[in-house]
Amino acid sequence: MAEIHYTDDVLILAIESSCDETAVAIIHRDESGEPKILASEISSQIDIHRKWGGVVPELASRNHSLALSPLIQQALENAEVGIQDIDAFAATSGPGLASSLLVGNTAAKALSVATGKPYIAVNHMEGHLISPFLQDQGELPANIALIVSGGHTLLIHMKSFGDYELLGTTLDDAAGEAFDKVAKMIGLPYPGGPEIEKAAKSGNPAAFALPRSMMKEPNFNFSFSGLKTAVLYTISDLNPDDGAVKPEQVADLCASFQAAVIEVLVKKTIKAARKSGVNKISLSGGVSCNRTLQQELQKACDNARIELHLCQPALSTDNAAMIAFVALHKYLAGEFSSLDQGIDPNQKLV
Repeated sequence: MAEIHYTDDVLILAIESSCDETAVAIIHRDESGEPKILASEISSQIDIHRKWGGVVPELASRNHSLALSPLIQQALENAEVGIQDIDAFAATSGPGLASSLLVGNTAAKALSVATGKPYIAVNHMEGHLISPFLQDQGELPANIALIVSGGHTLLIHMKSFGDYELLGTTLDDAAGEAFDKVAKMIGLPYPGGPEIEKAAKSGNPAAFALPRSMMKEPNFNFSFSGLKTAVLYTISDLNPDDGAVKPEQVADLCASFQAAVIEVLVKKTIKAARKSGVNKISLSGGVSCNRTLQQELQKACDNARIELHLCQPALSTDNAAMIAFVALHKYLAGEFSSLDQGIDPNQKLV
Protein backbone atom coordinates (compact mmCIF):
# COMPACT_ATOMS: atom_id res chain seq x y z
CA MET A 1 0.00 0.00 0.00
CA ALA A 2 1.06 3.57 -0.67
CA GLU A 3 1.77 5.81 2.30
CA ILE A 4 -1.45 7.22 3.77
CA HIS A 5 -1.55 10.95 4.43
CA TYR A 6 -4.12 11.88 7.08
CA THR A 7 -5.68 15.15 6.07
CA ASP A 8 -9.02 16.80 6.70
CA ASP A 9 -9.84 16.54 3.00
CA VAL A 10 -11.05 12.97 2.35
CA LEU A 11 -12.80 11.27 -0.58
CA ILE A 12 -14.34 7.84 -0.09
CA LEU A 13 -15.91 5.63 -2.79
CA ALA A 14 -18.26 2.95 -1.42
CA ILE A 15 -20.10 0.02 -2.98
CA GLU A 16 -23.28 -1.59 -1.64
CA SER A 17 -24.42 -4.94 -3.06
CA SER A 18 -25.78 -6.87 -0.09
CA CYS A 19 -29.09 -7.86 -1.66
CA ASP A 20 -30.82 -6.69 -4.83
CA GLU A 21 -29.74 -3.05 -5.12
CA THR A 22 -26.44 -2.19 -6.78
CA ALA A 23 -25.21 1.14 -5.41
CA VAL A 24 -22.11 3.33 -5.59
CA ALA A 25 -21.51 6.57 -3.69
CA ILE A 26 -18.73 9.07 -3.22
CA ILE A 27 -18.55 11.12 -0.03
CA HIS A 28 -16.30 14.11 0.61
CA ARG A 29 -15.17 15.59 3.91
CA ASP A 30 -13.49 18.96 3.50
CA GLU A 31 -11.54 21.14 5.93
CA SER A 32 -14.75 22.24 7.67
CA GLY A 33 -15.33 18.65 8.75
CA GLU A 34 -18.77 18.44 7.16
CA PRO A 35 -19.43 15.34 5.03
CA LYS A 36 -21.08 15.84 1.66
CA ILE A 37 -22.43 13.24 -0.74
CA LEU A 38 -20.96 14.07 -4.15
CA ALA A 39 -22.62 11.14 -5.92
CA SER A 40 -25.08 8.40 -4.99
CA GLU A 41 -26.06 6.02 -7.78
CA ILE A 42 -28.50 3.12 -7.38
CA SER A 43 -29.56 0.46 -9.85
CA SER A 44 -32.75 -1.21 -8.62
CA GLN A 45 -33.69 -4.80 -9.40
CA ILE A 46 -37.26 -4.65 -8.04
CA ASP A 47 -38.85 -5.19 -11.45
CA ILE A 48 -36.58 -8.20 -12.09
CA HIS A 49 -37.51 -9.98 -8.85
CA ARG A 50 -41.16 -8.90 -8.59
CA LYS A 51 -42.46 -11.69 -10.82
CA TRP A 52 -40.79 -14.25 -8.51
CA GLY A 53 -42.36 -12.72 -5.40
CA GLY A 54 -38.97 -12.13 -3.78
CA VAL A 55 -35.24 -11.87 -4.38
CA VAL A 56 -33.60 -14.67 -6.40
CA PRO A 57 -29.90 -14.73 -5.33
CA GLU A 58 -28.53 -15.93 -8.69
CA LEU A 59 -30.36 -13.20 -10.60
CA ALA A 60 -29.28 -10.58 -8.05
CA SER A 61 -25.56 -11.37 -8.28
CA ARG A 62 -25.65 -11.56 -12.08
CA ASN A 63 -27.25 -8.13 -12.33
CA HIS A 64 -24.83 -6.66 -9.78
CA SER A 65 -22.00 -7.74 -12.07
CA LEU A 66 -23.65 -6.08 -15.06
CA ALA A 67 -24.55 -2.82 -13.29
CA LEU A 68 -21.51 -2.15 -11.09
CA SER A 69 -18.87 -0.90 -13.54
CA PRO A 70 -21.18 1.63 -15.27
CA LEU A 71 -22.37 2.85 -11.84
CA ILE A 72 -18.78 3.44 -10.66
CA GLN A 73 -18.07 5.43 -13.82
CA GLN A 74 -21.29 7.41 -13.40
CA ALA A 75 -20.49 8.21 -9.77
CA LEU A 76 -16.99 9.47 -10.67
CA GLU A 77 -18.42 11.65 -13.44
CA ASN A 78 -21.14 13.10 -11.23
CA ALA A 79 -18.67 13.78 -8.43
CA GLU A 80 -16.26 15.28 -10.97
CA VAL A 81 -13.31 13.31 -9.59
CA GLY A 82 -10.94 10.69 -10.97
CA ILE A 83 -10.26 7.25 -9.56
CA GLN A 84 -6.81 8.38 -8.33
CA ASP A 85 -8.46 11.17 -6.29
CA ILE A 86 -10.19 8.61 -4.07
CA ASP A 87 -8.52 8.13 -0.67
CA ALA A 88 -10.14 4.79 0.22
CA PHE A 89 -12.50 2.22 -1.24
CA ALA A 90 -15.24 0.62 0.85
CA ALA A 91 -17.78 -2.14 0.38
CA THR A 92 -20.47 -3.90 2.38
CA SER A 93 -18.99 -7.09 3.87
CA GLY A 94 -22.23 -8.36 5.44
CA PRO A 95 -24.85 -9.24 6.36
CA GLY A 96 -26.56 -10.14 3.10
CA LEU A 97 -26.62 -12.64 0.25
CA ALA A 98 -23.19 -14.22 -0.19
CA SER A 99 -23.22 -14.13 -3.99
CA SER A 100 -24.28 -10.47 -3.98
CA LEU A 101 -21.80 -9.37 -1.33
CA LEU A 102 -18.93 -10.94 -3.26
CA VAL A 103 -19.53 -8.74 -6.30
CA GLY A 104 -19.14 -5.41 -4.51
CA ASN A 105 -16.50 -6.71 -2.13
CA THR A 106 -14.27 -7.99 -4.90
CA ALA A 107 -14.63 -4.78 -6.92
CA ALA A 108 -13.66 -2.55 -3.97
CA LYS A 109 -10.61 -4.69 -3.20
CA ALA A 110 -9.55 -4.63 -6.86
CA LEU A 111 -9.78 -0.82 -6.91
CA SER A 112 -7.79 -0.69 -3.68
CA VAL A 113 -5.00 -2.84 -5.13
CA ALA A 114 -4.98 -0.97 -8.47
CA THR A 115 -4.67 2.46 -6.85
CA GLY A 116 -2.65 1.59 -3.75
CA LYS A 117 -5.34 3.06 -1.51
CA PRO A 118 -6.87 1.48 1.63
CA TYR A 119 -9.81 -0.91 1.61
CA ILE A 120 -12.53 -0.60 4.27
CA ALA A 121 -15.09 -3.33 5.01
CA VAL A 122 -18.42 -2.01 6.30
CA ASN A 123 -21.26 -3.71 8.14
CA HIS A 124 -24.51 -3.01 6.28
CA MET A 125 -26.43 -2.52 9.53
CA GLU A 126 -23.93 0.06 10.77
CA GLY A 127 -24.72 1.99 7.60
CA HIS A 128 -28.40 2.03 8.50
CA LEU A 129 -27.57 2.81 12.13
CA ILE A 130 -25.77 6.10 11.50
CA SER A 131 -27.56 7.14 8.28
CA PRO A 132 -30.09 9.46 10.03
CA PHE A 133 -27.21 11.73 11.02
CA LEU A 134 -25.61 12.22 7.62
CA GLN A 135 -27.80 15.27 7.04
CA ASP A 136 -26.88 16.64 10.50
CA GLN A 137 -23.33 17.62 9.52
CA GLY A 138 -22.23 14.13 10.45
CA GLU A 139 -22.67 14.56 14.21
CA LEU A 140 -23.38 11.24 15.97
CA PRO A 141 -25.11 11.90 19.29
CA ALA A 142 -25.98 9.16 21.77
CA ASN A 143 -29.40 7.78 20.84
CA ILE A 144 -31.73 4.79 20.81
CA ALA A 145 -31.80 3.51 17.24
CA LEU A 146 -34.70 1.58 15.76
CA ILE A 147 -33.58 -0.18 12.57
CA VAL A 148 -36.44 -1.78 10.63
CA SER A 149 -35.78 -3.46 7.31
CA GLY A 150 -36.65 -6.55 5.31
CA GLY A 151 -34.16 -8.70 7.17
CA HIS A 152 -33.72 -6.99 10.53
CA THR A 153 -35.57 -5.36 13.39
CA LEU A 154 -33.10 -3.97 15.94
CA LEU A 155 -33.13 -1.67 18.94
CA ILE A 156 -29.63 -0.38 19.63
CA HIS A 157 -28.22 2.06 22.16
CA MET A 158 -25.65 4.00 20.16
CA LYS A 159 -23.32 5.68 22.66
CA SER A 160 -20.80 6.91 20.08
CA PHE A 161 -19.39 5.68 16.77
CA GLY A 162 -18.39 2.04 17.23
CA ASP A 163 -19.80 1.83 20.77
CA TYR A 164 -23.15 0.06 20.45
CA GLU A 165 -25.31 -1.96 22.83
CA LEU A 166 -27.93 -4.32 21.44
CA LEU A 167 -31.15 -3.84 23.40
CA GLY A 168 -33.54 -5.94 21.35
CA THR A 169 -33.99 -7.88 18.12
CA THR A 170 -36.62 -9.99 16.42
CA LEU A 171 -36.99 -13.58 17.57
CA ASP A 172 -38.46 -14.64 14.21
CA ASP A 173 -39.62 -12.54 11.26
CA ALA A 174 -38.25 -9.04 10.81
CA ALA A 175 -40.85 -6.28 10.42
CA GLY A 176 -40.15 -5.85 6.71
CA GLU A 177 -40.26 -9.61 6.17
CA ALA A 178 -43.67 -9.74 7.88
CA PHE A 179 -44.91 -6.96 5.59
CA ASP A 180 -43.79 -8.92 2.52
CA LYS A 181 -45.32 -12.20 3.69
CA VAL A 182 -48.65 -10.65 4.70
CA ALA A 183 -48.81 -8.77 1.40
CA LYS A 184 -48.38 -12.08 -0.41
CA MET A 185 -51.24 -13.61 1.64
CA ILE A 186 -53.49 -10.71 0.71
CA GLY A 187 -52.52 -10.90 -2.96
CA LEU A 188 -50.41 -7.75 -3.19
CA PRO A 189 -47.19 -7.62 -5.27
CA TYR A 190 -43.59 -7.63 -4.02
CA PRO A 191 -42.19 -5.66 -2.25
CA GLY A 192 -45.08 -5.76 0.21
CA GLY A 193 -44.27 -2.83 2.50
CA PRO A 194 -45.17 0.02 0.13
CA GLU A 195 -48.20 -1.91 -1.15
CA ILE A 196 -49.62 -2.47 2.34
CA GLU A 197 -48.97 1.16 3.28
CA LYS A 198 -50.79 2.37 0.18
CA ALA A 199 -53.81 0.10 0.73
CA ALA A 200 -53.96 0.92 4.46
CA LYS A 201 -54.62 4.61 3.78
CA SER A 202 -58.28 3.88 3.03
CA GLY A 203 -58.67 1.15 5.66
CA ASN A 204 -59.82 1.00 9.29
CA PRO A 205 -56.89 0.07 11.59
CA ALA A 206 -59.38 -1.15 14.20
CA ALA A 207 -61.33 -3.39 11.81
CA PHE A 208 -59.59 -6.57 13.01
CA ALA A 209 -58.27 -7.30 16.52
CA LEU A 210 -54.76 -8.51 15.75
CA PRO A 211 -52.17 -9.37 18.44
CA ARG A 212 -49.44 -7.06 19.71
CA SER A 213 -46.77 -9.64 20.52
CA MET A 214 -44.38 -9.34 23.48
CA MET A 215 -45.74 -5.97 24.56
CA LYS A 216 -45.73 -6.97 28.24
CA GLU A 217 -42.35 -8.70 28.19
CA PRO A 218 -39.65 -6.98 30.28
CA ASN A 219 -37.16 -7.13 27.39
CA PHE A 220 -37.03 -5.19 24.12
CA ASN A 221 -37.25 -8.10 21.69
CA PHE A 222 -39.82 -8.39 18.92
CA SER A 223 -41.88 -11.20 17.41
CA PHE A 224 -44.04 -10.88 14.30
CA SER A 225 -44.66 -14.51 13.35
CA GLY A 226 -47.75 -14.73 15.58
CA LEU A 227 -49.18 -11.62 13.99
CA LYS A 228 -48.54 -13.08 10.54
CA THR A 229 -50.36 -16.28 11.55
CA ALA A 230 -53.25 -14.24 12.98
CA VAL A 231 -53.67 -12.49 9.62
CA LEU A 232 -53.71 -15.89 7.89
CA TYR A 233 -56.46 -17.16 10.23
CA THR A 234 -58.43 -13.94 9.78
CA ILE A 235 -58.32 -14.35 6.01
CA SER A 236 -59.43 -17.97 6.36
CA ASP A 237 -62.34 -17.00 8.64
CA LEU A 238 -63.44 -14.26 6.25
CA ASN A 239 -63.23 -16.49 3.20
CA PRO A 240 -63.78 -20.13 4.29
CA ASP A 241 -64.63 -21.34 0.80
CA ASP A 242 -61.46 -20.46 -1.11
CA GLY A 243 -59.29 -18.40 1.26
CA ALA A 244 -58.99 -15.65 -1.36
CA VAL A 245 -59.12 -12.09 -0.04
CA LYS A 246 -61.97 -10.04 -1.50
CA PRO A 247 -61.09 -6.59 -2.87
CA GLU A 248 -63.30 -4.89 -0.29
CA GLN A 249 -61.34 -6.59 2.55
CA VAL A 250 -57.86 -5.51 1.48
CA ALA A 251 -57.76 -1.99 2.95
CA ASP A 252 -59.00 -2.99 6.43
CA LEU A 253 -56.67 -6.00 6.60
CA CYS A 254 -53.68 -3.87 5.60
CA ALA A 255 -54.57 -1.06 8.01
CA SER A 256 -55.11 -3.46 10.93
CA PHE A 257 -51.87 -5.35 10.28
CA GLN A 258 -49.86 -2.17 9.85
CA ALA A 259 -51.27 -0.68 13.05
CA ALA A 260 -50.30 -3.80 15.01
CA VAL A 261 -46.69 -3.71 13.79
CA ILE A 262 -46.31 0.02 14.35
CA GLU A 263 -47.76 0.02 17.85
CA VAL A 264 -45.23 -2.59 19.00
CA LEU A 265 -42.30 -0.80 17.33
CA VAL A 266 -43.21 2.59 18.76
CA LYS A 267 -44.00 1.54 22.32
CA LYS A 268 -40.90 -0.62 22.69
CA THR A 269 -38.65 2.13 21.30
CA ILE A 270 -40.02 4.77 23.66
CA LYS A 271 -39.72 2.34 26.57
CA ALA A 272 -36.08 1.65 25.65
CA ALA A 273 -35.27 5.36 25.50
CA ARG A 274 -36.83 5.99 28.90
CA LYS A 275 -35.03 3.07 30.52
CA SER A 276 -31.68 4.10 28.99
CA GLY A 277 -32.13 7.75 29.95
CA VAL A 278 -31.50 8.86 26.36
CA ASN A 279 -33.45 11.80 24.92
CA LYS A 280 -32.82 11.06 21.25
CA ILE A 281 -34.27 8.35 18.99
CA SER A 282 -33.30 7.57 15.41
CA LEU A 283 -35.30 5.61 12.83
CA SER A 284 -33.71 3.93 9.80
CA GLY A 285 -33.97 0.99 7.41
CA GLY A 286 -36.31 0.40 4.50
CA VAL A 287 -39.46 0.15 6.63
CA SER A 288 -38.67 3.60 8.08
CA CYS A 289 -40.05 5.04 4.83
CA ASN A 290 -43.53 4.14 6.11
CA ARG A 291 -45.20 7.49 6.75
CA THR A 292 -47.59 6.13 9.37
CA LEU A 293 -44.66 4.71 11.35
CA GLN A 294 -42.88 8.06 11.14
CA GLN A 295 -45.98 9.95 12.28
CA GLU A 296 -46.79 7.63 15.18
CA LEU A 297 -43.19 7.60 16.41
CA GLN A 298 -43.00 11.40 16.10
CA LYS A 299 -46.21 11.74 18.10
CA ALA A 300 -44.90 9.43 20.81
CA CYS A 301 -41.55 11.25 20.91
CA ASP A 302 -43.29 14.62 21.24
CA ASN A 303 -45.35 13.31 24.17
CA ALA A 304 -42.21 11.92 25.83
CA ARG A 305 -40.15 15.04 25.00
CA ILE A 306 -37.69 13.00 22.99
CA GLU A 307 -35.94 14.27 19.86
CA LEU A 308 -36.56 12.13 16.76
CA HIS A 309 -34.03 11.81 13.93
CA LEU A 310 -35.41 10.44 10.66
CA CYS A 311 -33.51 9.26 7.61
CA GLN A 312 -33.86 11.06 4.32
CA PRO A 313 -35.93 8.79 2.02
CA ALA A 314 -32.93 8.27 -0.28
CA LEU A 315 -30.88 6.98 2.68
CA SER A 316 -33.56 4.69 4.10
CA THR A 317 -33.50 1.85 1.60
CA ASP A 318 -30.25 0.12 0.62
CA ASN A 319 -27.75 2.67 -0.69
CA ALA A 320 -23.99 3.23 -0.82
CA ALA A 321 -24.01 6.71 0.74
CA MET A 322 -24.60 5.22 4.18
CA ILE A 323 -21.75 2.74 3.58
CA ALA A 324 -19.48 5.62 2.57
CA PHE A 325 -20.48 7.51 5.73
CA VAL A 326 -19.40 4.61 7.94
CA ALA A 327 -16.20 4.21 5.91
CA LEU A 328 -15.41 7.90 6.38
CA HIS A 329 -15.56 7.51 10.16
CA LYS A 330 -13.39 4.41 9.97
CA TYR A 331 -10.88 6.17 7.72
CA LEU A 332 -10.55 9.10 10.12
CA ALA A 333 -10.03 6.64 12.98
CA GLY A 334 -7.41 4.73 10.98
CA GLU A 335 -9.54 1.58 10.91
CA PHE A 336 -8.65 -0.13 7.64
CA SER A 337 -9.40 -3.69 6.55
CA SER A 338 -7.15 -6.43 5.29
CA LEU A 339 -7.59 -7.56 1.70
CA ASP A 340 -7.75 -11.07 3.15
CA GLN A 341 -10.93 -10.23 5.06
CA GLY A 342 -13.85 -12.09 3.54
CA ILE A 343 -17.56 -11.48 3.45
CA ASP A 344 -19.90 -12.65 6.21
CA PRO A 345 -23.53 -13.19 5.15
CA ASN A 346 -24.51 -13.44 8.83
CA GLN A 347 -22.32 -10.63 10.14
CA LYS A 348 -23.45 -9.16 13.46
CA LEU A 349 -23.29 -5.48 14.35
CA VAL A 350 -23.00 -6.11 18.10
